[in-house]
Amino acid sequence: MKIVVLVKEVPDTNGERTLSLETGLTERGAENVVDEIGERALEVALAYADAHEGTEVCVLMVGPPGATAAVRRCLAMGAAAATHVVDDGLVGADLGLTAEVLAAALGRIGFDLVICGNQSTDGMGGVLPAMLAEHLGVPNATNLSAVTIGEAEVSGTRTSDDATVQVSAPLPAVVSVTEALPDARFPNFKGIMAAKKKPLDVLSLADLGIDAEDLATSRAIMLAVEARPARAAGVTITDDGDAGVRLAAYLAENHLI
Repeated sequence: MKIVVLVKEVPDTNGERTLSLETGLTERGAENVVDEIGERALEVALAYADAHEGTEVCVLMVGPPGATAAVRRCLAMGAAAATHVVDDGLVGADLGLTAEVLAAALGRIGFDLVICGNQSTDGMGGVLPAMLAEHLGVPNATNLSAVTIGEAEVSGTRTSDDATVQVSAPLPAVVSVTEALPDARFPNFKGIMAAKKKPLDVLSLADLGIDAEDLATSRAIMLAVEARPARAAGVTITDDGDAGVRLAAYLAENHLI
C-alpha cells in the first residue's frame, strides 16, 4: 500500500492573514507552518502504516523553495519520503493549475490512496480534492470525519447538517478529511534526525512535462484587489418596551431573517 498525503505550507493560522494590494497574493512572512488539516491527513496515513507493515507513506507539496522546512517536518513526523514541486511559474497558481500539477506529480510518484485536507486555511477553496480526482480518473470521497482504509477500498463517514452518510470507494482513490480527525503526532528527536536522511525529491514543471509558457491559459486572471473595509460600528438597541420589534425590523432590513 502506497499512501500519498498532500500537505501545504500556509501563514500561521493564529496570526493575521493579509493580501498584497499589488499582487493579490497572500502575504507570506517568516511565520509559516504546515497546514493543520494536512497534518491531520498525514496522521491518518501514519496510523494506518503503524498497524500495517509494508505501508509506504509519502508526502507531496507544491510550494516555494522556503517550504522545504515544512516538508522536513512531515518526514520527521514519520513519512518515509517526500516530493516538493518548486517552480517560479507556479507563483500565484490558481486551484485549476495546482490540481493539474499535483496530478502530474502523483502520476510520477504512483499511489494507491491520496489523502488530503478538505480545504486549506489560506485559500479555503474546498474543491481541489475533487479536481484532482477528476484529473487522475479515480473515485473521490470528500469531507470525511472518520476514515477506514482496507486492502481494496477506503471508506468513511461524512457528516452534514442533515445526515451522517457512510461512503466507500475502491482503490486507487482520493479522499479528503475534516478537522474532526485526531490531532497529528509531534516529531520527536529521533524522527527529526531520521528526516535528514529520508529521500526528498525536488521537481520542477519541466520534470513533470508541463510547459511553463502555456500556464497563462490555465490560471485565473486577477482583475482588481482592494483592502477589506473596516468593520463598521454596531447598532445598539435600548429596550424601551419595543426592543423585540426593533430587533426584528433590523434583521429583516439586513436580510438576516
